[in-house]
Amino acid sequence: MAQLLLVDGSSYLYRAFHALPDLRTRDGFPTGAMKGVLAMLRRLNDDFKADYKAVVFDAKGKTFRSDWYPEYKAQRPPMPEDLVQQIAPIHEAIRALGWPLLMVEGVEADDVIGTLARQATAAGMETLISTGDKDMAQLVNAQVRLVNTMSDELLDVAGVTAKFGVEPERIVDYLALVGDTVDNVPGVAKCGPKTAVKWLMEYGSLDALVAHADAIKGVVGQNLRDHLDFLPLGKKLVTINDAVADLPAPATLTPQAADTEALKTLYARYEFNGWLRQLTAQTGEDAEPTPPPAPPNAYRAFAPASVESEPERITDGRHRAAYENVTDTAALDNWLARIDAAKLTAVDTETTSLDPLSARIVGISLAVAAGEACYIPLAHQGVEAGVQLPLDATLARLKPWLESAAHLKVGQNIKYDQHVFANHDIRLAGIAHDTLLQSYVLESERGHDMDQLARRHLGLLTIPYAELCGKGAKQIGFEQVAVDKAAEYAAEDADITLRLHERLLPQIDRDKGLARIYADIEMPAREALFKMERTGILIDADLLRAQSHTLGQRILALEEEAYALAGQPFNLASPRQLAEILFVRQGLPVKKKTPGGTPSTDEDVLSELALDYPLPKLLLEHRGMSKLKNTYADKLPRMINPATGRVHTHFSQATAITGRLASSDPNLQNIPVRTEEGRRIRAAFIAPPGSQIVSADYSQVELRIMAHLSEDARLLEAFAGGEDVHRATAAEIFGITPLEVSADQRRVAKTINFGLIYGMSAFGLARNLGLERSAAQHYIERYFARYPGVARYMESTRAEARANGHVSTLFGRRLTLPEIQSSKANRRQAAERAAINAPMQGTAADLIKLAMVAVQDYLEAEKLGSKLVLQVHDELVLEAPDAELPRLRAELPRLMSDVGQLRVPLLVEVGVGANWDAAH
Repeated sequence: MAQLLLVDGSSYLYRAFHALPDLRTRDGFPTGAMKGVLAMLRRLNDDFKADYKAVVFDAKGKTFRSDWYPEYKAQRPPMPEDLVQQIAPIHEAIRALGWPLLMVEGVEADDVIGTLARQATAAGMETLISTGDKDMAQLVNAQVRLVNTMSDELLDVAGVTAKFGVEPERIVDYLALVGDTVDNVPGVAKCGPKTAVKWLMEYGSLDALVAHADAIKGVVGQNLRDHLDFLPLGKKLVTINDAVADLPAPATLTPQAADTEALKTLYARYEFNGWLRQLTAQTGEDAEPTPPPAPPNAYRAFAPASVESEPERITDGRHRAAYENVTDTAALDNWLARIDAAKLTAVDTETTSLDPLSARIVGISLAVAAGEACYIPLAHQGVEAGVQLPLDATLARLKPWLESAAHLKVGQNIKYDQHVFANHDIRLAGIAHDTLLQSYVLESERGHDMDQLARRHLGLLTIPYAELCGKGAKQIGFEQVAVDKAAEYAAEDADITLRLHERLLPQIDRDKGLARIYADIEMPAREALFKMERTGILIDADLLRAQSHTLGQRILALEEEAYALAGQPFNLASPRQLAEILFVRQGLPVKKKTPGGTPSTDEDVLSELALDYPLPKLLLEHRGMSKLKNTYADKLPRMINPATGRVHTHFSQATAITGRLASSDPNLQNIPVRTEEGRRIRAAFIAPPGSQIVSADYSQVELRIMAHLSEDARLLEAFAGGEDVHRATAAEIFGITPLEVSADQRRVAKTINFGLIYGMSAFGLARNLGLERSAAQHYIERYFARYPGVARYMESTRAEARANGHVSTLFGRRLTLPEIQSSKANRRQAAERAAINAPMQGTAADLIKLAMVAVQDYLEAEKLGSKLVLQVHDELVLEAPDAELPRLRAELPRLMSDVGQLRVPLLVEVGVGANWDAAH
């Protein structure tokens, strides 16, 4: 069946503009939207080989809907000037790529697409619509599907029903009820998606619902009756017109060959150098054309520093080696002998999933020397699977070697492979090295995936995963890849890993500090994290469901309060509507703008405005409640592993440049601890019967590190004497005795103490405390006068960073600051603030990793039943049998304090409770 591919150009135009950074040419012409739209079209070309296709844009001017309803889209601000300038070049580039481009005056792109889709269906074609617009769901049928290339979401009839709760033919009824805030089409007040789906499920259609409107009870029922007069027009406005006249027939929308000369000129003019190199390579040319001058209306303004978006040039091209595909017993015997004799073997697994606790082995690759690698296929499926060794029997033969601590192994992110082997009851041992962690220790500020490392350190271009498995909706699992193709890809992974290890480890060993970070902190921490991930943590799903209901009620109440303060209903999650309410209708001051030139409504802006205005304060609370509900109360119960009954987070060691761990799927490091609602979420993390949750937390660790690094006599004295350092600081600043310090004065001192760690300015302090800037500056000057060692440390650290381009932690971790010499003042100042903070935060990260390793070693040496279950910032969380609690209370402070020697004592606070909140 022939296929028609229709692209909603208008939808992706705005999404590309806002999704990409503020990219510009050297002379300042904006190119972000252009690059985004063209990248999307290039990806579509790779993913979907359609017979006919077109890109459809809205034409300028009003449409027939504005005649029906003058308020239609009336709230939309004008298109940002940076985007206006890119429209003509985008159209020119699309045509040069060979795509038919359509714009029809008086109708919207949706209507053109709807008409072409209907015509294609009548002609027996399949239609795929690439869009991010939910209204298009009404067009879906057995021959029409939607794809969103930014999210890889593919919707057929079942997909639409699952996503919206109603079939495609009821989407128009659904939209008429809930309204469309983007197009300014009002819906029934307080009728959200759940209510609309409930009504349509009960009555079957909007017409039937209207006929029974008197039977709907409550406030929302009255709102429905009040809205009855508008409903017919609302439904008309959200209905796509599929009868636009004088359109080309779908069968005439044949793609043309790309105009390579025009594309070269465009790519050169707008500095898409990677695409230009690809194009010149394809045409066999070496020279790149000189870019013509920018259009006369080019926007010449501040152009940000160049973004490293192109890979470094590959010197040797793609590396190919004669890898072995192990498919018989004799070959397996040979490789068992080789890995038995090898000093170090690279190990990699190909699997069915990226989830480490559910992934199953498809094949295993090994490498014993550069270019000497193999792939052992074990569970490929399909007609191209070919001959393979039996999975269980082969794993049984490999198991003794895999579990041997005497046979040393290296991997790229080998913690993942360790989980995969554990899923098959194999305890991987002898893990000597991890190239992911080697890269992280050497260059924490850069990317660490194997493809990047091969380019950067070996000059080799690896086989892309997409070359084997495809991308987007057509991507297949690795188990479906033909064995001969899989062998080359998988064996290359092991080969490259071994080569990277041989290149990276000598660089680490040349620096004693980096060698210590790698061997004594990161590698042992990797093992402790593996065990922690494997253990998981129990949660009380019923408690979270009850909390979700409570949060939902509070969110609804906050929305009503917001409507009252704004004087009208609006979508609290819409930055556009929020900006309209705050800055146009209420006249609040604009604090900063987005890259598109519109007033920003991000959290920093709302926090600043909340000091003086009630609505921003309420909006912040609404965002906080919504995040708790959506991210934790609703999501965590669904993430319980059915095999273990626990939630298993993933800890990444190679994310934060300071050395701190990152938690994901779920992220358990951002649950607020200072709010009652956040503490209720923590209360759902529980211990099993007969056990308790134990929390061991470093107290004010970064301030103690500041005292150690700065050697300030007064700070050292305060910590050595066990004083309340915030009270002591307040006494120094305000010139009073500690006993005279009020709660507000202590709060000021605490904000200064922690703020200075993060390089807070007088402006930032004034904003945080609600003070005049002059008062904040006075407090900071008094602080530095009383703590001169801190001032000296900050200045010497800035100088060190400027001289060396990096700073270091107490244990030797290197923290690179690429912007420290920037000519742009804001970037340079941000790097200077990071230079002050990074040694403290990085040293704290090193300490908690060392503590985690020490505690894990103690638990295993003593053969205790207690288990580490979480690491969050400066805190370790354990699950401990009741009988072991006295030992842990006594030993945890000692274990955690002994991992590092500072000039001040490391204080560890231990709490115990039935849940995480009670223990904290």
